Amino acid sequence: MSAHKNKHNICIIGSGIIGLCLAKSLLKKGHKNIAIIEKESTIGAHASGRNSGVLHAGIYYPSNSLKAQFCLKGNHYWQQFCIDHQLPLRKAGKVLVCQDHSEIDTLHQLHSQSQENGAKTEILTPKELTNIEPFAKTIEAALWPPETAVIDPKAILQCLYQQLSDSTEVTFYLNETVTQVTNTQLHTKQQCLNYQFLINAAGAYSDQIAHSLKVGTQYRFVPFKGTYRKLTPTKAQGIRCNIYPVPNLKNPFLGVHFTKAVHGDVYIGPTAIPAFGPENYGLFDNLGTHSLKILGANALLFFKNKKFRTLALTEPKAYIDLLYYRQAKKLVQSLNAKDMHRSNKIGIRPQLVNWNTKELVMDFVIEQGPNSVHILNAISPAFTSAPEFADYVIDKHL
Repeated sequence: MSAHKNKHNICIIGSGIIGLCLAKSLLKKGHKNIAIIEKESTIGAHASGRNSGVLHAGIYYPSNSLKAQFCLKGNHYWQQFCIDHQLPLRKAGKVLVCQDHSEIDTLHQLHSQSQENGAKTEILTPKELTNIEPFAKTIEAALWPPETAVIDPKAILQCLYQQLSDSTEVTFYLNETVTQVTNTQLHTKQQCLNYQFLINAAGAYSDQIAHSLKVGTQYRFVPFKGTYRKLTPTKAQGIRCNIYPVPNLKNPFLGVHFTKAVHGDVYIGPTAIPAFGPENYGLFDNLGTHSLKILGANALLFFKNKKFRTLALTEPKAYIDLLYYRQAKKLVQSLNAKDMHRSNKIGIRPQLVNWNTKELVMDFVIEQGPNSVHILNAISPAFTSAPEFADYVIDKHL
């Protein structure tokens, strides 16, 4: 490759939904000569491509958070994007149901928070819930955010990839693992790229990239594994929308729930089990020296952080089929253990921890470097929020 082709105005590390949307935003704002560097042979191979496909409606997030600022706008953007490009879209809505009376206050809190965030929500009686989703059950009340929708993440990723590839201003470097980063250069196993500005959207590896440039050193990732079960096709046919529990707002996870995908499959999950690597999808997949560091980090958090300790003690139980079934059964009118079977759908969620305070970070985090910006904690609802979030990053940090 000639020397001038190794020079780029902007290099983006990572071709997940955030990286692709950042590139699209840069083009829209007139930037040129953009490179996207991806260690895999395909785009969106990890969190983005394994996403549940749910477009969230912005009901869970405090009104002063970045998540609340971008989620609902991103929801509307993607729904229109799918319509414009004839991509799969299920305008399903979802219901949040109470498993006991202690969750009623949280349900009303979510309703009030939704109004602050501009999201449409409605408190339902059990009878009204049955009219919307007969399969669901609740105690006293349920919450109905109708703007929740479901898309095909891989279809959106592929469409964006095609749009960016068709541009003469974007170059993709696939199968290029970043080995070293300086303030002006990015080294892979194959070559050296010179840049004027770097955007780190490396997902589960973004903390390592940032640390190599002495940025965001107080943050580090602890990965959580999400496993799923799948409903039998006969049972799945009877479900109209997505069924969620009322979450514990002190934790960043939403609990085991029912998601009806765009093609009619219904998945139950995910769990939130501490994992031992950013790509530890199977029990012993992709383990190495980093796994010992993560194990040590998990042990320290277990003793230092009550929320993490609660997760670590309760979530792994969902690996047991019977306990998984019991969690799911609480949300619906009728469910037999034989209605559920194991799924090969697995995701890893890199959860950011402020290592100074040992607290789980709940919002998106953006850190600025000398010639760089670093996207940390791009977790749910990052896919939903990505278009608006990308515009914000470009406007604020370039």
